[in-house]
Amino acid sequence: VEDQRARWERKRSRTAKELLETEHKYLEQLDLVLTYFVTILKAKGTLKPAVLETIFGPLESLYSASHVLSLHLEKGNLGPGLENFCQSLDLYGHYAENLEHANKTLKEQVRKTKSFRRFKKLQETRPQFQGRQLEDLLPLPLQRLHQYKHFFRDLLENTSPDTAEYQKLAKTVKSVCEVSHWVQDIFDKRENSLQLLRVQKLLKGQKTQVLAAGRWHIREGWLLVVPAKGEELKRRMFFLFSDILIAAKPCHPLHLLNSSKLSCQAVYPLHQCQVDKVFGHTWSQGGLLSLSFPHKTLLLMSSNQQEIDDWYRSLTAAVRWASR
Repeated sequence: VEDQRARWERKRSRTAKELLETEHKYLEQLDLVLTYFVTILKAKGTLKPAVLETIFGPLESLYSASHVLSLHLEKGNLGPGLENFCQSLDLYGHYAENLEHANKTLKEQVRKTKSFRRFKKLQETRPQFQGRQLEDLLPLPLQRLHQYKHFFRDLLENTSPDTAEYQKLAKTVKSVCEVSHWVQDIFDKRENSLQLLRVQKLLKGQKTQVLAAGRWHIREGWLLVVPAKGEELKRRMFFLFSDILIAAKPCHPLHLLNSSKLSCQAVYPLHQCQVDKVFGHTWSQGGLLSLSFPHKTLLLMSSNQQEIDDWYRSLTAAVRWASR
């Protein structure tokens, strides 16, 4: 037991030391943004207060919370430090929600405001920035949140469960994980919106509505459609979403406007679909999937075994989701 405690203590000391060192580094980087951008821009009035607020969000509050945490860590007061830190964790979620709008506004101001463009360029050439741009520094709080999760978990694993500090660490780990999920959810939704928009732009015309609330992009790829009456195989692009499957074919390569687009052939709702592997259970070359809808059966083929297995798994999961 004594040996175990000594091992825990050594690991815990190492983690606490690394947490403090990286916290100092993080504060230095935030300080660059606050000192050379926020403070000076406020004083000069180059940007309107609302624009400044949009670009930098709650960065000053995040800096204050980390500064207080680092002071507690320096004194070895982990418990009180964590209690205080937990109260400001929501700021990271709000910062993530604002980040896309912040980047958009920053780009806009660089394009529109000559004085800001020159100011930004001048500040970024300072040696303290080491060649980094403001855009590189704005995502720092969210990278740090990810690091916190690992540091606090390591500290928890190397703390004796019968101490008061263990309870505080457990609470902190839970809070950090909750905010991390919140942030991840924001990024997933944003990425999904971009994917839906990309597919919408790929399809010719506006008849097929890809953009829909609650719809998730799952996968896409080329598959061969096996016709019912011994005709030749048709190569089609399939887009799988959480509620529908879209089949499309390339537009004519010489078409003036749509040569790089796809023409939608069919939209299949998934809530009444049944997916079966016709063959492809063995490690033979490729396989065949049967998709049964109320008024249509679709046979899809690929010569790549891995690909057909992946499609089978994705389709089965999507049908289960859509039928709930």
